[in-house]
Formats: sequence, C-alpha cells, structure tokens
Amino acid sequence: MGDDVDISKLDISDEMIAERRSAAPDDLPDDMPDWMRRTIFIIDTSSLWIGRIACWLLVPLMLAMVYEVVVRKLFIAPTDWAYDISRMVSGGMFMVGAAYALLRGVHIRADFLYRLWRPRNQALVDAVLYIIFFFPAMFFFFLVSYDYASVAWIRWELSMDTAWMAPVAPVRTAMPLGAALLIIQGISEFLKCIYAIKNNRWPI
Repeated sequence: MGDDVDISKLDISDEMIAERRSAAPDDLPDDMPDWMRRTIFIIDTSSLWIGRIACWLLVPLMLAMVYEVVVRKLFIAPTDWAYDISRMVSGGMFMVGAAYALLRGVHIRADFLYRLWRPRNQALVDAVLYIIFFFPAMFFFFLVSYDYASVAWIRWELSMDTAWMAPVAPVRTAMPLGAALLIIQGISEFLKCIYAIKNNRWPI
C-alpha cells in the first residue's frame, strides 16, 4: 500500500515540544569560556529546580478542584474558595514556571523558517530579539507588576470575584517574581546565543 516510511527519520520536534531541550545544565561544551559556563550553569540549574518545585503546585490545584466537584455534585454543597484557589495557584504556577519553560525551549515560536537556518543565523536573530524586545519588555513588566503587587500588600486587597474574598497580594507577587526569573534566564539564553554566533553551533 505504498512506500514504507522510516519512522526514525521523521521530524517530530513539534509533537515532542515539551522535550525540545532536555540536556542537563552541566552538559556544556569544553571550549566555552569558564565565566560563561559557570554563569549558564548557575542560572540553568536554578531555573530547573524552581520549575520542578513549581510543578508541585499542581497537587493543591488538583485537590481543590476534585474536592469542589465531589461536594458540589454529591452533596450539593459548593465551596466559596475553590474557584479562587484554583485561579491563584494556576496563575502563580504559570508565572513562576515561565523561566523553566524558557530554559527548555518550549515557549511558542513560529519557527517553520527558523529551523532551516544555520545555528549562527538562528543565534544572531535570537540575540537581536532578546536585546530589542525580550529584555525591555520583561523589565517593563517587572516594574509594572512590582508596583501592582506592592499596592496589594500595602492595602491588603481582597478578591471581589467570590464571597470568600481571598487576599490577592500573594498571587500578585508571583508576577514580578516570574518576570525577574525570566530576565535571569534570558541572560543565560543570550550567552548561549553569543556562543552559537561564534562557533556556529548551540551549546545545548
């Protein structure tokens, strides 16, 4: 029924996007300058462990949702806190885990042309975009969200979406924290671009 296809030669990078970059933080080339290797290792290791810790936020999130479904459906006793908990925990997990996603290379990008370029050209485009867009946008987001979170702590703002009226300061703090972690991880990614521009190959 037609020609046989060698599955091992198929490009499945999109289907396996969650594993796009799975190398360990210490898996760096020997010809990389020591200062660059140490910087990348420290940043990548920190992002890796912060991402792993953030994953554990799934546990209280799932418990809250399961509890809400059970008591709502079986006992007709909906909670007044499950919605706030699920929204705040998922938002905090998203923000704190963003640097881990950048480390693993799984942020959405239109790379149908990019993937065909030489590593040097890829790195050059990435480096320019980091300087022009990424770092300015993240610094701006950090400043705005820092003020946003500070006001929430000072005024001890409460959520008006539900009768529970949960304090919003903790989850708003995840916004500047996530921005700061993205900026730090961006430094590591920029250094990888510098290496790739010089050597025409990605270090990881």
